[in-house]
Amino acid sequence: MSDAPDDPRFRIPVRPQRRFSSTTVEHDGGVVFALVPEGDHDDDALDALVTRVLDDGPYRYGDWFDLPLPLYLVHDDGTGDTFRVVVRDGAVELHPLPETESAGLRALYDRLLAATDSRWAVERRADA
Repeated sequence: MSDAPDDPRFRIPVRPQRRFSSTTVEHDGGVVFALVPEGDHDDDALDALVTRVLDDGPYRYGDWFDLPLPLYLVHDDGTGDTFRVVVRDGAVELHPLPETESAGLRALYDRLLAATDSRWAVERRADA
């Protein structure tokens, strides 16, 4: 795992707000953590890596959406955190939900690091 329990790379400065309609739940605002491996990695290879790491646990996850890109709803049984994972444009994006804490995001990052020989950059983008 990362050295510092309060790793600033995974601090969540803006939490998404839930909006409910009669048929959907939408999230407004929030933050996205883009995990970008060094080198050239296509989305199919990154998706295979993500699913391998998720299969190794301690995760429950699913891809129930008919989208042109991999999007998983992930629950980390170790930290109790739930968040979305998207693979696109050579990055693994972590999208925290309103109750997500940094520990679950950091744990997935650490497992991705352990599963590869690549160095990974963490890019954080916040939406107001």
